[in-house]
Amino acid sequence: MSKLKNLHSKWLRDPEYREAYDALDKEYSLALAIVRARVGSGLTQEEVARRMKTTQSTIARMEAGRTVPSTRTLERFARATGTHLRISFESGHA
Repeated sequence: MSKLKNLHSKWLRDPEYREAYDALDKEYSLALAIVRARVGSGLTQEEVARRMKTTQSTIARMEAGRTVPSTRTLERFARATGTHLRISFESGHA
């Protein structure tokens, strides 16, 4: 295991670190879903941006997780990529 993975494993035992890490995971899982939808549709960031009537840099920020898009923006993204937006709630209980 790499030094970084060892440190990460050690830090995950710290409740504050774990909480911050878990919070980021939720944000980045949305970004990952956005990337997968675009790539799965065979489109470039520029092509999606053109379809959404926005800029490539806006799409790049969404994919990098540097912005939390509104539901309306996600709907536009879904239409542009030929996908369907589905939002769900899951129980917080294991």
